[in-house]
Amino acid sequence: MSAYEWLETILFLVVLLGMVKPVGTFMARVFQGERTFLTPLLDPCEKLIYRICGVNRDEEMEWKRYAVAMLLFNGIGLLALFMLLVCQRFLPFNPQKLPGFSWHLALNTAVSFVSHTNWQAYGGESAASYLSQMAGLAVQNFLAAVTSICILVTLMRGFSRRRSPTIGNFWVDLTRSTLYLLLPLCLVASVALVSQGVIQNVAPYRTVPLAQPITYDKPRLDQGGTPLKDSRGNPVTDRVTVREVSIPMGPVASQEAIKNIGTNGGGFFNANGAHPFENPTPLTNFLECLMILLIPASLTHTFGRMVGNPRQGWMLLGVMLAILLLAFGVLYRAEMYGNPLVAKLGVHGINMEGKELRFGLGGSTLFTVATTGTSCGAVNTMHDSLTPIGGMVPLMLILLGEVVFGGVGAGLFTMLSFVIIAVFIAGLMIGRTPEYLGKKVEVREMWLSILTVLTAGIVTLVLTGVSLLLPAGTSAMANPGAHGLTEVLYAFASAANNNGSAFAGLNANTVYYNLTTAAAMLMGRFVPALAVLAMAGSLAEKKYVPPSQGTLPTDTLPFALWLALVILIVGALTFFPALSLGPIVEHLTMVGGK
Repeated sequence: MSAYEWLETILFLVVLLGMVKPVGTFMARVFQGERTFLTPLLDPCEKLIYRICGVNRDEEMEWKRYAVAMLLFNGIGLLALFMLLVCQRFLPFNPQKLPGFSWHLALNTAVSFVSHTNWQAYGGESAASYLSQMAGLAVQNFLAAVTSICILVTLMRGFSRRRSPTIGNFWVDLTRSTLYLLLPLCLVASVALVSQGVIQNVAPYRTVPLAQPITYDKPRLDQGGTPLKDSRGNPVTDRVTVREVSIPMGPVASQEAIKNIGTNGGGFFNANGAHPFENPTPLTNFLECLMILLIPASLTHTFGRMVGNPRQGWMLLGVMLAILLLAFGVLYRAEMYGNPLVAKLGVHGINMEGKELRFGLGGSTLFTVATTGTSCGAVNTMHDSLTPIGGMVPLMLILLGEVVFGGVGAGLFTMLSFVIIAVFIAGLMIGRTPEYLGKKVEVREMWLSILTVLTAGIVTLVLTGVSLLLPAGTSAMANPGAHGLTEVLYAFASAANNNGSAFAGLNANTVYYNLTTAAAMLMGRFVPALAVLAMAGSLAEKKYVPPSQGTLPTDTLPFALWLALVILIVGALTFFPALSLGPIVEHLTMVGGK
């Protein structure tokens, strides 16, 4: 690493860790209904919202009622977004006169944004109107993120409460998370991004002439968007000369802020964080990485404060940070040494294919592990262009359940499920009933934790296997062999784990992939969510068991190492066969000179 990259990485970690305690403390006060510095300004707005909606802020819900409210709210949001996307051609704020989405693409996109995935089988600037972006996608970026936060908060209450039949009020948690947390952060972030050149307008697209015409071979596509091939299997192309280019405009900064802070990831433009209107400078790249990790990292301290043991939060933060740095190192090294087959052609050095020269290898690597360690999905690097081992790193971070640091809320409740599994296994080994934070971990909690941790993995492997057997799945693959398998595996891993990033080379905008990835997103989102709510209700009803001499300490370095080992073992046992057939085979083929 160069001196600049060392400085950038160290400065990033210092700033991030320096913000964990103050932001985490603020969130704890918000979730516990305590007074904050924003209370004088926002409390009247909060009361007005409750009055209009008929919500009693002092009335709490048991977990089943909380779950029904969460599902109903998200179901209405899904339907509203679906209708908006289908009907956008008839609605205002559409200066480019873009047509409505097809029914299957609209369904996929609505599920994607409601499920906190932001998987995009479309190009934002060429398919979505300003109204769809602002009133549909950006709104769901807020609501999907706060839904994840609400679910995590109930689990925190489950650990901290004693013999309580309730876990909070969904409508209050939803309102406070949006009003006190996401809106202020996004307002500040939007202003900062605009100051660096991120655009924010509702102007029509601008057409400008090129200084020099460009001629290239454009692949000819069929009606489904799949490249056509001749009888010999060669691509069919048309010679095209371009003399002018259309420059898209739009309200980008506002959506850029919430897409990163809410760990959503859906880009206003198809190029996402590699587009100069979304991520114009190395400073914005630094800030966007910070936005992605800020809330997930700070929630560890929030957890420690709400359960009355801050050391627990620091232990979880340490495990997450260790795995993140390990992933950063492996990815950086893989891309630093590049492709030996390219080196034989006389081109030595770093693999910069698909990366931004503005950010360099360090900035690209940091963004990649940040966005796949969380459930963000925003990209400033084309992951399909990474070396096989380099591409396996973001894929593995997604497959592990995105616990490093995971999406806002979702990452930490998945990590806590791993903690319960680790405590349960340790309890079996020492021959006593496992306990965590004064609550006995019994069969119910263990099953719910397994459901939370393994649902996405099972969905990923089943749908990947089915897609490789069906013509509808293989016909959309542009690359054969191990790399093509990796592309399909990455697509379903990203969908089921609610990440949203993708490898290129797979035509995802087909009826088959729109429906199957939508199913993966729904199961990957709401099955773990319901399991966590049920676990929160079960824990809240339990009595507190004081620690004894035989209680396993869970805020120490040995337990942190044990937890990291459990996470890696679960990942290895679940996904090693698939990884062996994909990126590992591709790497061995590459170093073998083929």
